[in-house]
Amino acid sequence: MAPRHTLPSWTLFLAVCAVGIGGTFQYGYNVSIINAPTQHIHKFLNETWTSRYHKELNPDLLTFLWSVIASIFSLGGLCGALMGGSMAIRLGRKGALLMNNIIAILASILMGLSYPTGLFELLIAGRFLIGINSGIGFCVQPLYIGEIAPKHLRGGLAMGTSIFLTGGILTGQIIGLRELLGEEKYWPLLLSSSCFPAFAQLLFLPWFPESPRYLLIDRGDELSCAKALKRFHGSSEYRREMEDIQRESSALDGEKPKKPWQLFTDRGVRWQLITVIVMTMGQQLSGINAIYFYATYIFEAAGISAEKIPYVTLGTGACECLTALSCGLLIDYVGRRYLIIGGYLLMTLWCTVLTLSLTYQDLYTWVPYVSMMCIFAFILSFGLGPGGITNTLIAELFVQSSRPAAYMIGGTLSWISFFTIGMLFPFIVNGLKQYCFLVFLLECSFVAAFIFLVIPETKNKSFLEIKKEFHKLNFGRNTRKKETELYERTQLQDEFLKSPS
Repeated sequence: MAPRHTLPSWTLFLAVCAVGIGGTFQYGYNVSIINAPTQHIHKFLNETWTSRYHKELNPDLLTFLWSVIASIFSLGGLCGALMGGSMAIRLGRKGALLMNNIIAILASILMGLSYPTGLFELLIAGRFLIGINSGIGFCVQPLYIGEIAPKHLRGGLAMGTSIFLTGGILTGQIIGLRELLGEEKYWPLLLSSSCFPAFAQLLFLPWFPESPRYLLIDRGDELSCAKALKRFHGSSEYRREMEDIQRESSALDGEKPKKPWQLFTDRGVRWQLITVIVMTMGQQLSGINAIYFYATYIFEAAGISAEKIPYVTLGTGACECLTALSCGLLIDYVGRRYLIIGGYLLMTLWCTVLTLSLTYQDLYTWVPYVSMMCIFAFILSFGLGPGGITNTLIAELFVQSSRPAAYMIGGTLSWISFFTIGMLFPFIVNGLKQYCFLVFLLECSFVAAFIFLVIPETKNKSFLEIKKEFHKLNFGRNTRKKETELYERTQLQDEFLKSPS
């Protein structure tokens, strides 16, 4: 039996960093930095409108324009998610990520020019383009990482997606402080600063190989695949990964990459697709947005002054980043199922406690501190489970021909849910007040039960082994003969691959 390695090579580790800085880091960073200059952009809109039309901007129209600037990012993300899978197939995973940086640089230029030109339309266009960039990165980055990682390290390396996302949120919160780029005169520079991660990826990513699975299975280039594997895993360790990719290539038997709509009619991925839908929507509708919405109110009730709240909010960003790192260290030891089920169950608990503490907020002086503790505990539980593992599992549930389409579906649902929550959430809170957390409690309980009943553990398993786990769910239990034939064919392939050429 080959020795078990627990640490990635430096090339593998640096490749994850190179794709992360221009991938999900951009998503987290651009979600975060728009909060700091809210009042400054309101002032810019008022001044621009007055100078252009010689009359005051109606408050309702101001609210509408600000809503467009904030929410058009989600619309761009949806478009990016729909484009990402196709780009990953046509340009390759690495090629799609490199091309995506051109969109980020163009978006930065437009947002930076909006103030000196007095054109708020450029700000809207820039936010839309940076949304497209984030949508593509959110789709293609986990594809690349999932395909270059060995199976015993796949979970930890795939957590790079969440680590860079939360790192982007925290960096945006820090850069947006008054002492850095949070002052009024710096807001165009703050919004256009998203060009720096794009330039960093354009500088570093070309030094790393394309995804070996893409090279062999999609392109049929065995020589380039072997070279890439040697770079990632070393000359002495690459053979096991090569054999695994060859087995998957033989099982697919030349099958072309599928379109998203083809997955809905493919019985062989029925339950994998249902899992993607439940987990993606469950992640967005879990209540994490409600937690951030209530955070300022809870901090104020605990006696923290308005001037100091941005610094306390940094604690929430640091919490997310810390749990993403912790999850990355634990995922390949504890397993996916335990972490994600545990995360949802803990979130259920904190929803219960938070509902009670918000209900009796004014009864005792110490109750607001319980609410504050719940905020941080909920964020920690989210990062340890659904926040980190959802994207990792999507990569693992599908074989090469279905994976890009699955990410397109998952990304589309994620952005639609993100946009819907952003639009409807204020009304939900106004209608249910603190009892909105009871809705999230039920949702977290349902997702935890679904994962417990449906999803097998994927730790240390190849993509073909995971596909076999879902075979009974997809085709029923009367498929013993087919399973035996599949197993025998796999064994013959293994013997053929291991025999000297």
